[in-house]
Amino acid sequence: MTRMVKCKKYNKELPGLLVPPYPGSKGQGIYETVSQKAWQEWQSLQTMLINEKQLNMMDPDARKYLQEEMDKFLDNKTHDIAEGYVPPEE
Repeated sequence: MTRMVKCKKYNKELPGLLVPPYPGSKGQGIYETVSQKAWQEWQSLQTMLINEKQLNMMDPDARKYLQEEMDKFLDNKTHDIAEGYVPPEE
């Protein structure tokens, strides 16, 4: 049976993640409040941001930037997008 969560991105019950995506309390919080759909969308956006901005993931500032953008994305706040990106219509 699929585990359901009240997704904070979509504000409705959706299938949840299978495991926490990070260790510790941050990962547990995401596991409890973010749907698989929202997490997959974030991963796609994260990949676009890394490529567009040529981020070096060994750089602590780049990791901090992505963490901040992830928080904004999942909380439905204004976040960076890749230049020229047009989100698909639902």
